[in-house]
Amino acid sequence: MANSPSDASRRRGPSASTVFKLFVPSCIGVLIFFVPMTFDGKTTIPLDHMVTGARNLLGEGSGLYALALIVAGALYPLVRGTWRRSLTERVFTGLKLAGVAAAVMALTGWGPAFLHEPDMLPFLFDKLVIPVGLIVPIGAIFLALLISFGLLELIGVLVQPVMRPVWRTPGRSAIDAVASFVGSYSIGLLITSRVYQAGQYSAREAAIIATGFSTVSATFMIIVAKTLELMAFWNLYFWLTLVITFVVTAITVRMPPLSRMDDSKTDGEPDATPGCRLATAWRTGLKVAERAPSLLSSVALNFREGLLMAISILPSIMSVGLAGLLLAKYTPLFEWLGWAFYPFVAIWGLDEAAALAQAAAAGLAEMFLPALLMGDAGLVARFAAGVVSVSSVLFFSASIPCILSTSIPLSVGRIVIVWFLRVALSLLLAVPAGYLVQALAG
Repeated sequence: MANSPSDASRRRGPSASTVFKLFVPSCIGVLIFFVPMTFDGKTTIPLDHMVTGARNLLGEGSGLYALALIVAGALYPLVRGTWRRSLTERVFTGLKLAGVAAAVMALTGWGPAFLHEPDMLPFLFDKLVIPVGLIVPIGAIFLALLISFGLLELIGVLVQPVMRPVWRTPGRSAIDAVASFVGSYSIGLLITSRVYQAGQYSAREAAIIATGFSTVSATFMIIVAKTLELMAFWNLYFWLTLVITFVVTAITVRMPPLSRMDDSKTDGEPDATPGCRLATAWRTGLKVAERAPSLLSSVALNFREGLLMAISILPSIMSVGLAGLLLAKYTPLFEWLGWAFYPFVAIWGLDEAAALAQAAAAGLAEMFLPALLMGDAGLVARFAAGVVSVSSVLFFSASIPCILSTSIPLSVGRIVIVWFLRVALSLLLAVPAGYLVQALAG
């Protein structure tokens, strides 16, 4: 009997064009997001070089560019009418409008002098708003190469045996985690939001990834390490922070509120049969590549999503971030909150337990605050502060508004509970890690 065309095509294997679509865009995406290169004396990933180049090209205009995005973000919910949906939407719309006023003050120098101290509006606008306003849209353009042509699905099947039992997330979430550490939490959240909207993550999985993996980048960790004078122990700091961050995530996924969130999805990862994982990963990646839209339409879709995320995040960073910095500097709020973390530090007999606990609490406002507050402490306390700055993941000046701007169903209340659990667990692990570093240094 004659063989059918489908039998013949199976024997022939995938077409050259499908293999090309799987590998070439994906390899370029990996290069741009994950491979450090040295340019003009600076070693970082190509995406970071592009953002630096774009900022240099804009020059003084980078501030006007950021202001334009902030104004667009404040007007967007009013034009679309989304501010009417809920009390949370109305509150954040008001905060976004306040963010416009804060951005105008940052750009013009107008307003009270205390707002223009280096750790207030200038810090928010120059160190957070402008870089995020550039990295999210530019990163979104190249994100299409990373997530639209089968790499996500291929890697996902391969690392399922690790991701599912340890962190209760699909294998493809490994891409989100790596993207956050080598690129930016905003890029990681952009990936998570896009995959969740496609029905490939459940609400619980998206929430775990957003609150457990989407932390600050390795490049920002260098800034933290320099501030805390930890560069002499950079490798120890980087790897111990990485391990502690993901150990804490493995614990929090088994605790409420994350453990009780909805776990249904419409397009989950295929489960590989025993002994066939590599073949299943290969077939899955090829199937996605075969069905993938054109490069131009993928780039256009991702750029639109990135631009919408940027205009949603930036006004909130200005208003919520400024409020958090003011509370940390001029009120005892975080000092009081810090006492809740005191037992998790005092158990290790650290002399600076109270100061470290209060600094860790201040991280809810801005992740960099623990580093600023503990800069003159002893090595163990400095090391622990540096770890907690990163492993806490969640802070109001940027990552929390970023999460709230996505479709991931996380309320402010749930986020704060997860933050509390993460900080408590991080302190329990970071202080003994600090003692280890001290012993190795001695």
